Amino acid sequence: MLKLLNVVVVVPTYNNDRYLETVIEALLALTSDVIVVNDGSTDTTADILQKQAGRLTLVSYPHNKGKGFALRTGFQKALALGFDYALTMDSDSQHKVANIVDFLNELEQHPGSLIVGSRLLQQPNMPERNTFANKFSNFWFRIQTGISFPDTQSGFRVYPLHALKKMRFITSRYETELEMLVRAAWEGIELRAIPIDVYYPPEGERISHFHPYRDFMRISLLNTVLTFAAMVYGYPKILSKKLI
Repeated sequence: MLKLLNVVVVVPTYNNDRYLETVIEALLALTSDVIVVNDGSTDTTADILQKQAGRLTLVSYPHNKGKGFALRTGFQKALALGFDYALTMDSDSQHKVANIVDFLNELEQHPGSLIVGSRLLQQPNMPERNTFANKFSNFWFRIQTGISFPDTQSGFRVYPLHALKKMRFITSRYETELEMLVRAAWEGIELRAIPIDVYYPPEGERISHFHPYRDFMRISLLNTVLTFAAMVYGYPKILSKKLI
């Protein structure tokens, strides 16, 4: 179905060498259409990816530029290779490869949509800050788009590449995924949510590059900008599409 629907898997990664190889091997058991974006990792990520040379497509640059930048770089590569959709997964083993078929089934029924994997907010070992951040983000997303959505923070998604390629985004780190979702809603792209399973390692084994204060400030600033933009651009855009 990945071939049939012309979907490539895009995996942004930064200093996740503990889990990266396991994720890649699981994906390559399904498909060779995998793009890994090495976002300036300083651990053994480069060595792990070198072992996979010829089995996947690698995009790499020397300095960390953020998850949003990595995603946009992966999307540009996917478009250059002729793909219509990018299925994005994190490289820390939180997302389960088995759920990919659920995304493909949803995409087959709703072509052209942006599909987000919705996590249960009471998963075992789920950090409390994740639950708060998701509820906070969902609230502002509803203000900015008029849409109630169950999980605006999940990175397990399918993006319609051609619908996004003309958009210019102002963010480059964790908050980019929220910006993409809001902008897609304004442009009339259908948003779909499907339930997914997520694995959260115990506290001592967890790898996270999310900086609670700095990144929360970035998200808060973005929400301020998007709320203002919704009034002058987003809602008029949505209304105009409904009237056409």
